[in-house]
Amino acid sequence: MRTSLSLALLTAATLAACVHPSTPAESPDLFAPAIDEVGPWAAAAPDVVESPPGPETPGPATPEQRAARLRAKGTLVDGHSALPSLLLGGALDRVSPDHELTAAELDRIKAAGTAGELFSIHVSAPSSQAASPLGGGAARRALDLIDATHRQIERHRDTLVLARSARDVRRAKREGRVAALLGIEGGHAIENSLSALRSFYRLGVRTMSLTDTTTNDWADSAGGALEPGVVHHRGLSPFGEAVVREMQRIGMLVDVSHASDSTFQDVMKVAKAPVIASSSMHAGGHRRRSVDDYMLRAIAENGGIVLVNSWALFLDEAYAEQSERFMQKYGAHLKALVERSQGDTAALREEIEKLRAQEGPMKPPSLSRLVDHIDHVVKIAGVEHVSLGSSFGELEVLQEGLASNDGLSTVTLELIRRGYSEGDILSMLGGNFMRVLERAEAYAASTETTLSGDGNPRQLSASELRELPRPPVALPLPEPPLLSPRALVPPPPTPVARPTKGGAPEPPPPELRLSR
Repeated sequence: MRTSLSLALLTAATLAACVHPSTPAESPDLFAPAIDEVGPWAAAAPDVVESPPGPETPGPATPEQRAARLRAKGTLVDGHSALPSLLLGGALDRVSPDHELTAAELDRIKAAGTAGELFSIHVSAPSSQAASPLGGGAARRALDLIDATHRQIERHRDTLVLARSARDVRRAKREGRVAALLGIEGGHAIENSLSALRSFYRLGVRTMSLTDTTTNDWADSAGGALEPGVVHHRGLSPFGEAVVREMQRIGMLVDVSHASDSTFQDVMKVAKAPVIASSSMHAGGHRRRSVDDYMLRAIAENGGIVLVNSWALFLDEAYAEQSERFMQKYGAHLKALVERSQGDTAALREEIEKLRAQEGPMKPPSLSRLVDHIDHVVKIAGVEHVSLGSSFGELEVLQEGLASNDGLSTVTLELIRRGYSEGDILSMLGGNFMRVLERAEAYAASTETTLSGDGNPRQLSASELRELPRPPVALPLPEPPLLSPRALVPPPPTPVARPTKGGAPEPPPPELRLSR
């Protein structure tokens, strides 16, 4: 199943490709500890900047001019960029054979119209013992990805700057550069060690999703049902709760994307600072990672934010069905090609281009579909808890595309046409994300602690892992007949009842889909 999942993701990325004087950084020295005696949050805690900023001013005569002005004023951060993985693994025209960003990719980053990008340190292996392609375990893989990203930041300082705080993001925008934030995707990267978590923070990591598509030793994933014989914790284990507390103590954002329903609920019980959902969709979507209305309300009550995902497969059922039919027809053939070519993405792209020419064009949904999803989140959670900002220009993009300033201006124009105020639009164009990041920093500052000196030394020991209840040995699951993206999505689990104020469980409304 893991091989099928990896191939499906590789194929999805390849399908997307077929559709479509330096200034020194003002962040701390990359080679110096992020913290000396007292954490930077305690030394210089940023003031919480509420969005929208200031009163509105009369806009230009035309909606197009207003949209352009708002886009230029916003501090939009793309909540998911896969560049670190592409740097190590190669990525069509985006990365050169010697693992350098191409000139075209640098131009794309500059033209994207974003103030920052959250570079995903994606560790796909479900176990801390699983080997990285470069050797070592999950932490080694994360370190390789982080170093590859630092390498590009340092080599292209006229374009990129490492951002360790909200203040760095704002500074990068003023300087005309793109702020590079680092976020771990898959909590197994810390290899069950809070010391490792703090070390990643020192390297610049500012967000971490507790799980990826598989359950780990301390948190259940929405995709955990794909793995036979996996131990489930019914949410967060006690160590998982300690991970959430330590993340928030040091100012690292907790990302609930990919988490199971019970994990989400446990996070909401533990969290003292805002959380984010960096790459999820609301329940109007059809995919398993959707965030239902109950969760939207919980994130709003927490003060967190949902970054609306622009992946077309998450936005539109008809387009997802087109992609699924393509995979059903050609999945076995593409799998055999990947095995023969040993990961030659150029060969895979060439073959997919030929197959798609035979099948005819697949029309992605329009940008207005993305705004439909924004409308729903605003309706349920409120405008201060939603942001445009995830997966711009990656995988199956929207019809007009979001990988350019023009595409984002089109979305901004649609928000204007739907009656959103300029203040609300600025909130959705990065203001809300910046507020959440600053509040996380402020909470960390309020603890008045040092990073490691006051840190929790807890590690999940081998004896504790042996004590976890183990399920009965599962029979091997049959291989799916073809590599359908939907075949990778497990059936919805039994909904978890929500506790009421009186303590008695209250079943969720039938229209809510409890999945990430």
